[in-house]
Amino acid sequence: MIKRWRLSLGTSIEKSILTLLEQIIMAKNAPKPMKAAFLLKASGTLEVLILKIRLLLEKKLVNETRVFQLQSQTQEIGRMLGGWLKSSQSQ
Repeated sequence: MIKRWRLSLGTSIEKSILTLLEQIIMAKNAPKPMKAAFLLKASGTLEVLILKIRLLLEKKLVNETRVFQLQSQTQEIGRMLGGWLKSSQSQ
């Protein structure tokens, strides 16, 4: 049961990361009026990713140290996205 949870959640996290990267790249290459829309989508995807990572910890599917590292990395990404979004909306 645990292996199945770990596999399905791991696959879901992988897909979320790839989607997040895709949305960030689209925002980078989008014209200024469209950047905010891609950044909002990326922000939502990041929130879902953070919840999935938290679920890893709650279900004790991975090492706590690794989860805390992932959480700090996602927080940093969130700060960067927030700053970029604020900057794109003020222009």
